[in-house]
Amino acid sequence: MKTIGLLIIAGLVTISCNQNPKNIDDSKQENSVAVNSVPDRDGVFIHITESYNDPHRVLMPMKMATMMAKDQDVIIYLDIHAVELLVKSAKDMQFADFESFQTYLKQLIDMKVGIYACPTCLKVAGFNPEDLLEGVQVAQKDKFFGFTKGRIITLDY
Repeated sequence: MKTIGLLIIAGLVTISCNQNPKNIDDSKQENSVAVNSVPDRDGVFIHITESYNDPHRVLMPMKMATMMAKDQDVIIYLDIHAVELLVKSAKDMQFADFESFQTYLKQLIDMKVGIYACPTCLKVAGFNPEDLLEGVQVAQKDKFFGFTKGRIITLDY
């Protein structure tokens, strides 16, 4: 008998704890949650490793970056063979129905998109940071996380 009584009391306490107090308006609670739940802008991290030997793998992500940068935070990281595209002595790249590499690069720099070259890959390829085109920077790991406040989506080419 005591057990049944304790179960009934526990159930009533649980029900009463889950009730909305009469002096709080539900519509005001919902509105305040909606105002505070605006999501942060997401970021797109694009990683390019190829160069002249596979222009499709270079120009496709550059095209995507220019489209995405209109309404998302975008950062582009080039390493391995791709760093040779970022130096002053680089020849431009063209392929099929794409704009040229340097056209995309200029558009992205004008849009304030971070374009980063791997410092080790630059060195291995025989280049120095001073050889980089204007607007291209040597990569620093803190730039990979600080460019957006939302989620980071990665596209790897």
